[in-house]
Amino acid sequence: MILTAIVVVFGLILVGLVAWVLVRVMGDQKKNEVLESQVTELRRDLLNLSTTQAQSTTKLETIAGTVATRLEAVTTALKDGVKDSAEVTSKITSESQAAMSMELKNTREQINQIQNQLGEVQQAGKQMFETAHTLEGILGGAKSRGSLGEVTLERMLEDSLAPSQYSRQYRFRSGEAADAVIFLLDKKKMAIDSKFPLDAYRRLSTEGEEARRAFVTAVKSHADSISKKYIVPDEDTLDVALMFVPSETVFYEILTSVDGKGQALDEYCRSRSIFPVSPNTLHANLRVIAMGLRGMQIEENAKHLSANLNGLRKQLDTFTEYFEKIGTHLKNAQQSYTEADKRFDKASNTLDSLVGASGAATPAIEDTQGQGTLALPATATKKSV
Repeated sequence: MILTAIVVVFGLILVGLVAWVLVRVMGDQKKNEVLESQVTELRRDLLNLSTTQAQSTTKLETIAGTVATRLEAVTTALKDGVKDSAEVTSKITSESQAAMSMELKNTREQINQIQNQLGEVQQAGKQMFETAHTLEGILGGAKSRGSLGEVTLERMLEDSLAPSQYSRQYRFRSGEAADAVIFLLDKKKMAIDSKFPLDAYRRLSTEGEEARRAFVTAVKSHADSISKKYIVPDEDTLDVALMFVPSETVFYEILTSVDGKGQALDEYCRSRSIFPVSPNTLHANLRVIAMGLRGMQIEENAKHLSANLNGLRKQLDTFTEYFEKIGTHLKNAQQSYTEADKRFDKASNTLDSLVGASGAATPAIEDTQGQGTLALPATATKKSV
């Protein structure tokens, strides 16, 4: 019994082993099949990859050749461009350097001229100051001092302005006469007075503070008189006038003096629209006025030129209209000529046909003369129909 059980158990174990071996063998076969399938796919992928790589290599070689050709062309173009650019740059640089050298030369010349002019102005101012200082001590009357200011003013006007740009001893409708009047644009005028009260200034050195108060009062009174007599808007004067002080020392005294209320003397003059000027400052003002008058003259000439150009523009527009009309007539004449030429060719061809057919139709004409009828050629008959 026990032996039988052992045999049975051993048999079962043996059967189990056989079954396990069979299952293992079958699993290994499936794994081998899967591996073979994967190896086959891997070989196929490697083949495709090899083919793709060969094609890519061919394309890359083609692209590399194309890129190399284009790079060579671009390099050649860049070399040519750099060469041309270098030539143009060299030319432009040379021209610029020449132009800059010329401009610098002209600028130096102008600066030298300005410096010379400034030196001349300073020398003239120094001489005028010395002359005025000398004459102040020599001349005693107010009339003589007024003549000194007028002469100095006249010389400065002659040096700075054209004769047509100013007038001496200009008389207003009121009967008052300004020492000088400058003519500006739009018929405007600016008056200049040169009759400065030098007597009050001369007493400063001898009479002290009382003379200073008298000097301030005299200058204020003189400014009021100029404002009343020479600022006349009804006669096209500006709202300002110049009070010429023929001495730099007196002008400095005006700038530093104040009245009893603490108001600066030059500020009071400006409040009355009167501007004190010394020989140096008047010269600068006259230069500015001269430049302004030249600028206004240039502007006026530009307006005339613009008007002339507008007139020329209108004439050109009129000429354009006539020219277009002539073009239209010429175009119509050309069309008429072409149409007439076609008609002439057609008539000539018809005439040639008639003349060519007349030889063959001569007997018929002779036969029909007795009957009073004329036979036309067959071609002419067809055309007429």
